[in-house]
Amino acid sequence: MLPWTDRKGHVVPLKLAVFLALFVPGLWIAFDWWQGNLAPKPVTEALHATGTWSTRILLLSLLITPLRAILHWPRVIDVRRMVGVGALAYLLIHFSLYIYDQKLDLWRVASEIVLRFYLTIGFVALLGLGILGLTSTDGWVRRLGAERWNRLHRIIYVLTVLSLIHAFLQAKVDVTEWVIMSGLFIALMVWRRLARTGWTGPLALVLLALGASLATAFVEAGWYAGKTGVDALRVLAANLDPDLAWRPAQWVLILVLMVVPLRWVGQRRAQGRKRPIGGA
Repeated sequence: MLPWTDRKGHVVPLKLAVFLALFVPGLWIAFDWWQGNLAPKPVTEALHATGTWSTRILLLSLLITPLRAILHWPRVIDVRRMVGVGALAYLLIHFSLYIYDQKLDLWRVASEIVLRFYLTIGFVALLGLGILGLTSTDGWVRRLGAERWNRLHRIIYVLTVLSLIHAFLQAKVDVTEWVIMSGLFIALMVWRRLARTGWTGPLALVLLALGASLATAFVEAGWYAGKTGVDALRVLAANLDPDLAWRPAQWVLILVLMVVPLRWVGQRRAQGRKRPIGGA
């Protein structure tokens, strides 16, 4: 069975589209390298870009289950495994570029991983994603049993946290994207709790957006206070100043609020399926 086909060998348009889309970032990075746009340190720039895309795709893989529920779109779950493997592929390229950047000196690579905390947790995330990738097949589901397999694959949440911490620690100055990703990750985790209780109506989603936005502001303030010594209250106050550029907390608020109209679309889809053909 090919990645873009079903069990009967038929092409699934959604799978094919996602499969091709996963190549786009890598091809774009390669094109930039070929054009010289990554100079003067193309390996370093490609190293950072592949790591960034790995975390982005990893976060997208966590978004698939909420999308299935919110949009009443069962088939979207078929691409979750593919997206997760895509995140692993970019992480493997990221690590391979790091080895190349270290002149293929494996002893130096190993010592750096042991001595540098951000590299240690990045390597742990790589090993964890590798295990999940190897056990993502139907065969491993049968070997482990559904319950044990699900327990194992829940470590994806821990691995995402490690990936985000790794990204924060290796960032030099601007951590805007990582703060936004952290806020969205928090929103996804809280949504899972809300979904278990069945409380996913518009009010719950609005409160989720507000809570995730507030949490994002605290993540940003805590990071800058710890990293640069900037007063955390100043960073929090910046989120309320309309004359300043949009802060990560505001982006998270808007992005999570977009779930409200998506939920309405999902309800319309569900009602359309229930409506008998030829009648209202």
